Amino acid sequence: MGIRYLAISLLGIALALVVLQGRSMAQTGGQEALDDPIALGAWLYQGNCVSCHGTYGRERVGKGLDEDELRLLGRIHSAGQAIEAFHAARQAGLENVNLDLIYGLPGQSMATWRASLSRALEMGPEHLSLYALSLEEGTPLASRVLRGELPVPDPDVAAEMYEWAEAACAAAGYEHYEISNWAREPRFRCRHNLATWRNEPYLGFGAGAHSWAGGRRWWNVARPADYAARVMAGDSPVDGAEEISPALEMAETTILGLRLLEEGLSLARFRERFGVGARQRYTAELDELSALGLVELDAERLRLTRRAHLLANQVFYRFLPA
Repeated sequence: MGIRYLAISLLGIALALVVLQGRSMAQTGGQEALDDPIALGAWLYQGNCVSCHGTYGRERVGKGLDEDELRLLGRIHSAGQAIEAFHAARQAGLENVNLDLIYGLPGQSMATWRASLSRALEMGPEHLSLYALSLEEGTPLASRVLRGELPVPDPDVAAEMYEWAEAACAAAGYEHYEISNWAREPRFRCRHNLATWRNEPYLGFGAGAHSWAGGRRWWNVARPADYAARVMAGDSPVDGAEEISPALEMAETTILGLRLLEEGLSLARFRERFGVGARQRYTAELDELSALGLVELDAERLRLTRRAHLLANQVFYRFLPA
């Protein structure tokens, strides 16, 4: 299976645009951004990135919308700047614009979530990505929750937010094609992410970018300055790697495929790829999940049921090798 998609991080985009525009980062105030991911984001926002997206094929711009929640998450842009960026993307000729929103934040209410999503829907993006907050150990937000400065996120409230989002997006005419993603039409689906959910090989360029091909997954150094220094010196920016066993590849292919709510996991594609049918490989797991009403299986594909949208992790872990 050949590599069909490239994943480019912010630094990768910035460096590519510098070459394409014939402008150095020093000339545009971006040199110091190499040492600071936050400064890099600001440099990209200040007109050095959006104007070139349409020309060079990148047509997804993601921003959040609520002022208080943006500050809570440590974002460098305001809600007003997010809206400005959306309109700038439109003026630059982008016809497929995405908005990213996060729900389930500490102290977030249904009212603020409804206001944020309603505002996003009114803007009319072609694509929406709505992600539940995941507190990662060592991050400032997780540390504040651990110290008791912020309340622990309530999973029941997050579930209510997700169900409300499903209904609101459907009413606005969006197709819910992946657990956390909606598109106005199939042509507006995120093509790179579709490759990921089908567990196809991809290459990632830029600080912190991940790649997967040939039974191996690897990732680059996280700091932009370290990445740039290694590349400029002709050294590899790779910071780590892991071998993916056939059993794990089968499990990941199944789990990622199930995230695609309508497409699901293609049984024919699974058999062609691994030489064994998903029914045969996961007989006990599928029997249990079917009995629980969490998956549906027909002659062509395996999919999550509507009930399983909120219980997907309970489905996924069953496929992981011991």
